[in-house]
Amino acid sequence: MSRGITGVAGNYDSTVAVGAEHCGCRAESPAQEALAHESYAWTLAHVSAETKAWLRALPFRIDVRPGGGHRSGPTLRLIHGAPTLNTLYWEQGRPDEFVRKMAAKLGAAPGDAIAFGHTHIPWKRIVDEALYVNAGSIGRPKDGDPRASWAIASWDGARLEIDVVRTAYDVERAAAAILASDLPDEFAEDLRRGSTSWE
Repeated sequence: MSRGITGVAGNYDSTVAVGAEHCGCRAESPAQEALAHESYAWTLAHVSAETKAWLRALPFRIDVRPGGGHRSGPTLRLIHGAPTLNTLYWEQGRPDEFVRKMAAKLGAAPGDAIAFGHTHIPWKRIVDEALYVNAGSIGRPKDGDPRASWAIASWDGARLEIDVVRTAYDVERAAAAILASDLPDEFAEDLRRGSTSWE
């Protein structure tokens, strides 16, 4: 906020901003569901009105034309979950037909790149000459690797490329902060494991 750096609205951003009933998180067990509700309630209670207003102003998507808007060329399209909802899970195993449907919603063309997250699991795939990349998650990876997962886009003047990057950070310090808070201790273990596997 202080640097004026924007990004696309994630599911927590948009749901916290408006005080929605649920965070838009998918739970795979009753224990996960209970912890998701607890995490969301904690977040709602600890986010200021100023921050909520800033979150409400985040865009749903950002389109970047690295070659400029004055000539044709590839577009990097940034979203959080899917072009229909930022709470829709776009897993790697979705069929090509689903990918094409999402590309049509974005107006994506061959040569474009689409980057998103939400599942917290990084992956890359090409369908109809368009690149699809899930950047994973900086704060809470869920692929068994506790390192922060993010992506960097590059453009060589003709084509876009996106590479997923892993960065080690002080997981124990972050886990200790969770343990010292009134958040559930399970969240500290999630960081250490790089996954969510509550029973």
